[in-house]
Amino acid sequence: MRRREVITLLGGGAVAWPLAARAQRPSARVYRVGYLIVPSRGQLLHQISAFEDGLRNLGYRVGENVMIDYRFADGKLERLPALAADLVELGVDVIVAVATPEVVAAMKATTTIPIVATNVSDPVDRGLIASLARPGGNVTGLTGDSGNEIWGKRLELLREAVPNLSRVGILSNPDSVTTRTRMTSTKEAVRALGLGLVLVEARGPDAFEQAFAMMMREQIQAFVLLADPVLFNSRNQIAEMALRNGLPAASDVREFGEAGLLLAYGIDLRELSRRSAVFVDKIFKGAKPADLPVEQPTKFELSINLATAKAIGLVVPPLMMMQAGEVVE
Repeated sequence: MRRREVITLLGGGAVAWPLAARAQRPSARVYRVGYLIVPSRGQLLHQISAFEDGLRNLGYRVGENVMIDYRFADGKLERLPALAADLVELGVDVIVAVATPEVVAAMKATTTIPIVATNVSDPVDRGLIASLARPGGNVTGLTGDSGNEIWGKRLELLREAVPNLSRVGILSNPDSVTTRTRMTSTKEAVRALGLGLVLVEARGPDAFEQAFAMMMREQIQAFVLLADPVLFNSRNQIAEMALRNGLPAASDVREFGEAGLLLAYGIDLRELSRRSAVFVDKIFKGAKPADLPVEQPTKFELSINLATAKAIGLVVPPLMMMQAGEVVE
């Protein structure tokens, strides 16, 4: 589906339109999916498109044998409980929860409707599931977690790209349920590399000016962004401010590199969104979330924004360029 068509068709809260299916539809029943999202509609179009592509490839036609009710929190975590409750009241067959805050809100709203996570963090440690192999409740899906070592990898890449790097910042949202574990792992990686560290907090766009002023005042040379749905929703603004202040930055998904951060290393959110359709299909066919193993990522990609590097006067090492799966020019 072309981007222009997606933007036009996503005009309502509940979206229903026909899509050509490559396979025969699974049954005559019309299923109903609730899709719970912290970011705004415009920030998630690519993931929504990937999810719908996944459904189409499995034989579903939106508006014919499956309906999708989208609920966007527009970057405001406090809206999630009401949106989750609304989906439960609609009687959806499954709730797709994009990230950890959405999963938590959906779990508080229902213990019976299956919940498919697109990218949940630390689900076992947080008590959201019993184990990856046997979740044991009404939550299954995918996690972006791959072990603490990946945080060190991002810092190593940043140090490789920034000559004489000695002082870094960590920018995070303290209200994020994923920040604590990520912060611990990233701080350990900073210490292992012998770098000076400045912790910077921003709960949302209103705090960005103060956060960047602090980073400049503390004379940091680069920063790592601990992404969460709220900061993801404001990634373009963060990237613009990083560029304005001449600060190289690294984060975990390619969308931040595309927005203008120097580099991103991590999972492909589009692929996770597409893969989540497989879990939805299995649940439609009778599988129980308790018995569907939660999947971990097996592939990570490096995204480099060459335009940003040139704008802030950095020369990206040739070997790093060769490792990149995506280069933004």
